[in-house]
Amino acid sequence: MISALTLFSGFGLGTVLMPVFALFFPVPLAIAATAVVHFANNIFKFGLMARQADWRVVARFSVTAAVAAMAGASLLHLFDEMPVVASYTLGGSTFEVTVIKAVIGTLIVVFALLELSPRFQALAFSPSWLALGGALSGFFGGLSGNQGALRSAFLLKSGLSKEAFVATGVVSAVIVDAARLVVYGTGFMASHLATSNALLTPVAVGTICAFVGSFVGKRVLQKVTLHAVQITVAVAMLLIGAGLAVGLV
Repeated sequence: MISALTLFSGFGLGTVLMPVFALFFPVPLAIAATAVVHFANNIFKFGLMARQADWRVVARFSVTAAVAAMAGASLLHLFDEMPVVASYTLGGSTFEVTVIKAVIGTLIVVFALLELSPRFQALAFSPSWLALGGALSGFFGGLSGNQGALRSAFLLKSGLSKEAFVATGVVSAVIVDAARLVVYGTGFMASHLATSNALLTPVAVGTICAFVGSFVGKRVLQKVTLHAVQITVAVAMLLIGAGLAVGLV
C-alpha cells in the first residue's frame, strides 16, 4: 500500500513509511525499520541502475553524507535516552511529551510541507554545494529518515541525465542507509530487542512491496503524481507528525 502511494503521491518511500511505523512502534524503531526497508529497496534499485550513476558526483556528495548520517543517527539515540519533558491529561487519558517525539514529529510536519511546496520542488543548488548538500541530506536521513527531498535539490544541477540523476541518487541513498544502520544496530535496536522482533514481519512485507514498486517505477521512470493522493498523504503525515510532537501518538 505504502509503495503504491509513493508512486502516485510524489512522496518518497521513507517519508511515507516512517510515520506509519511510528503509529505502532517506538519512534527510534520506526525510523530504523524504515531504514531497513529503504536500504533493501535501494539495494534492489542499485542492481538495476548502478551502471548509470555518475560516480564522481557520488563521491563528492556521499562521503559527507555518510559521516553526517552517522552523526544524525547518534543524535537520535541521544534523544531516545532523554526523559519525559511534559505530561498532560486529556479525556481521562495521560499523554507524555518526549524530546524524541517532539523533534521527529516536528520534522515530519516540516518535510511534509516542503514536499508540498512548488518552490522547494523547483529548488536546485550549484554543484559547488554538493558536499554541503550531502552533509545536510545525510544528517536528516540519520536523524529522521528524511533525506530524499534534500538529496534531489542538491543533485539537480549536477549536469546529469534523467537516468544518471536517479541512479546517482540511489547509490547515494544506499551509502547513507548503510552508514545510519550501523549506528541504529549498535544503539537503540539492541536496547529495544523485544520490540525489534515484532518488526520483522512488517519490515519483510514492506520490503517485498517496495521491490514491486521499484520494479514498476523502473519501467515507468517518470513518477506520476495524482494531486488528490498527494494531498491525502500529506494531510495524514501532518496529523501524525503533529500527534507525535504533542504526545498524542
